[in-house]
Amino acid sequence: MKIILLLIIISLCIAGGFLIAFFWAVKDGQYDDDYTPSMRILIDDDMLPSELITENYEFTIKETKPQENV
Repeated sequence: MKIILLLIIISLCIAGGFLIAFFWAVKDGQYDDDYTPSMRILIDDDMLPSELITENYEFTIKETKPQENV
């Protein structure tokens, strides 16, 4: 009977330690950005940040002339 009581006390201490670690991580901002890690897989490792900006935002403008009725 004493061993069950000892195991319950030890498990409550371990659970309390995990709870304290969770609140510490939340307080330090560990869970603030949940969008960027999911997008990180789409970015190549060999690309530099400046290459990412120029590659994603290059646009070519084509001028269109009105068609003449023949």
